[in-house]
Amino acid sequence: MIPVEEALEKVLALVTPLPAEDVPLRAAAGRVLARDLAARRTQPPFAASSMDGYALRGDEVEPDALFKVIGEAAAGHGFDGEVRAGQAVRIFTGAPVPKGADFVVIQEDVTRRGDLITLGPSVGAKDNIRPAGGDFSQGDILSSPRLLRPVDVALLAAMNHASVPVTRKPVIAILATGDELVQPGEDPGPDQIVASNSFGLATLLDAAGAEVRMLPIARDTAASLKEAFRLARGVDLVLTIGGASVGDHDLVADVAAESGMEQAFYKVAMRPGKPLMAGRMGDAAMIGLPGNPVSAMVCGVIFVLPVVRRMLGLSDVHARTHAAELGCDMPANGPRTHYMRAQVSEGRIIPADSQDSSLLGILSQANALLVRPVNDPARSIGDTVAYLSI
Repeated sequence: MIPVEEALEKVLALVTPLPAEDVPLRAAAGRVLARDLAARRTQPPFAASSMDGYALRGDEVEPDALFKVIGEAAAGHGFDGEVRAGQAVRIFTGAPVPKGADFVVIQEDVTRRGDLITLGPSVGAKDNIRPAGGDFSQGDILSSPRLLRPVDVALLAAMNHASVPVTRKPVIAILATGDELVQPGEDPGPDQIVASNSFGLATLLDAAGAEVRMLPIARDTAASLKEAFRLARGVDLVLTIGGASVGDHDLVADVAAESGMEQAFYKVAMRPGKPLMAGRMGDAAMIGLPGNPVSAMVCGVIFVLPVVRRMLGLSDVHARTHAAELGCDMPANGPRTHYMRAQVSEGRIIPADSQDSSLLGILSQANALLVRPVNDPARSIGDTVAYLSI
């Protein structure tokens, strides 16, 4: 067995960032910006009014001052003339400030009679003008790599980009193995169970930005596994579930080796998830996950998600660790890193009573994995411990 940290390094070394592709701006949210983009225009491109009111010369602003209204400026329809002494232009939010004006008096501070306005007794000092380039200037950079949020898409639209270079989605084949498995909705035989791991992992990887292909369940025969590996050709990552242990019916490692897999490691000092395998098979990386549901999902969080982030070109690929106050006493940990299903609430974390790696119900109730390092000493209520959000 190797430590979790070493296994993660070896897994990440199996992949590199994928090439870029251009997508329409509407499809860019949730994708990773592949290269820096420069603004194609200045925003706003002109000095604009931030309020509805009257544009005039700031050096003439004083209580009860009188001005003649000579025109109007609205968003998309500026005033072509020039504001001179004693003159004002009716202006609306977003409209260009007319030439000669450098102050907007809000309409609440003005009394209007026909074409004449009188300023009120207490006009504020704020000019109510948004300067040209106040948001960004032409040539300003939105840097990569960046997971694009809706607000980033709005910014790119304002920068006048109709399409965006993003990292291609990693294509991942998920292969569940075992004679005991049937698909959800089917009627299991007396010795069978419903396949759940592949659906949980597919959803996890969809959310991480991957393109997931769920292959048919492979039976516990070399021929079935070879056909499954054939179907997986052309993907970036092959993810197998089950069949990687040392039982008589665990054939994944042997068949993968026959299919050209170069193994990087087998078995990790962690619980759950010890029988983890990884390597390369032709042009694809391969990770063999344990068959127990909790083990598969935990390994998905610890190993597969960082691999996806690496392929997407993100700079921060590791799961983010948080800290919380322990809500119960715990005995010392053993020689494997333990990822305990737990609940975090209001800064306090409590592990589940049962940590059996087959119990999806317990995992579903958890919102965190409490991380116990190798040979971590006994812990008491109130101790600070590390956890991963799930």
